[in-house]
Amino acid sequence: MTFREGARINPGRVSVGGGGRGPKMAIGGGIGGLVIVVLALVLGVDPGSLGIGGVDGGSASQSTASGTLEGCETGADANNNIDCRIAFTAESLDQVWAGQLPTAGLNYVQPDVVLFNGGVDTGGCGSASSDVGPFYCPADSTAYFDSTFFNLLETQYGSSGGPLAQEYVVAHEFGHHLQNLIGDPRRNARGAGAESASVRTELQADCFAGIWAYYADKTPAPGTNEPMLNPLTDRDIADALSAAASVGDDHIQQQSSGRVNPDSWTHGSSAQRQQWFTTGYRTGQISSCDTFAAPDLG
Repeated sequence: MTFREGARINPGRVSVGGGGRGPKMAIGGGIGGLVIVVLALVLGVDPGSLGIGGVDGGSASQSTASGTLEGCETGADANNNIDCRIAFTAESLDQVWAGQLPTAGLNYVQPDVVLFNGGVDTGGCGSASSDVGPFYCPADSTAYFDSTFFNLLETQYGSSGGPLAQEYVVAHEFGHHLQNLIGDPRRNARGAGAESASVRTELQADCFAGIWAYYADKTPAPGTNEPMLNPLTDRDIADALSAAASVGDDHIQQQSSGRVNPDSWTHGSSAQRQQWFTTGYRTGQISSCDTFAAPDLG
């Protein structure tokens, strides 16, 4: 899903950090944590025991965010630069959820967004290296992205490299922020397994990402009558589904060890992740994303 070339955003929406001290993983949730999660899935253990929390977690430290993103002024920049694409996607997510979250009786509060390279110290979830990938820290209401992850997603985990594959990842992390705003305590449960609360938490974030995709090409940008994004195509949806499949627990297990063990799942299978993204995209309804009440996750 590409941005209109003339679309513009607030240049201060995204901060730039980096240079964290390394892999103290007191963070959780999200697409991220693939290296650590792969280890957990192969060994058949709860990733929580390796220091990764649920959606909440962490000991306090200070974020290293130190500046704003430069050179990301138009949609054309977003279509040509992954850091700009993250920033523009964040702005689109703000616009969509500011309109949709009140339908659930809640006000939308923007999360902070930090881009980093190599490592970062968060404002409440410890420090993290690039191995973690994208993640959301509820303690400081911030989504963190190392854009080098997207190359890994494509080359190592088999995702397509299309724009919506990358934007899906950003939308998923914002999905964890929505869970934080909604405040459902069930999202904090740890554990593993195909029907676990951890899996339900991740699938709900996938569903929220689908809702964003439903509205993103229909929601006018502030001060204009046009959306930031061009209309979705079948190829765009295929890109998002490709990314969802590439981070399915069964896909990662099969690729890493040649064996699939549902008892150790924490994020859901490829088919489940695709199904719940599709559920959000087809319905556009927050109520359709109650994975905790679903008797069958697919």
